[in-house]
Amino acid sequence: MKKKTTLELVEQSDKVSFYSISFAADRTTEFELFLKEFEDEAILNKDYQRILNALRIILDKGALERYFRPEGKINDNLCALPLDSGKIRLYCLRISDEILIIGNGGKKTAQKYEDDAILFGYALDLQKFDALLRRAIDKGYVTIEEKELKAIEDKEFYI
Repeated sequence: MKKKTTLELVEQSDKVSFYSISFAADRTTEFELFLKEFEDEAILNKDYQRILNALRIILDKGALERYFRPEGKINDNLCALPLDSGKIRLYCLRISDEILIIGNGGKKTAQKYEDDAILFGYALDLQKFDALLRRAIDKGYVTIEEKELKAIEDKEFYI
């Protein structure tokens, strides 16, 4: 069964716009779910803070490729934070230097995300969304104007 999802604007700076996908009717984003899961986790706090710090830098400087760990396949935009090692991963779609779609993530329990059912699910959702978004852009239903995705506000995707 396909899941209905929307894309929500999370934050915007002079350099970049952060979006996140939402499966919830109340429009709670996957990024908000990630934040809630780890904000009170004392054992993983250092890794969580490293990810938040990376996002602050990206807000200030843009979603430059050098800030992300490449993940996924060569033909998708899947990447992860933090760039260096850590016990937590946050999966994202780096659309451009100006547009970042932040997904969900979790505690790493395996060397590759494919070997962890939860992380694999988060990564797969983003990969499916990436393909649908590219198709919508190619067909002109969604456009990119500088650091914004236009006509995305009420668009629903089924992944």
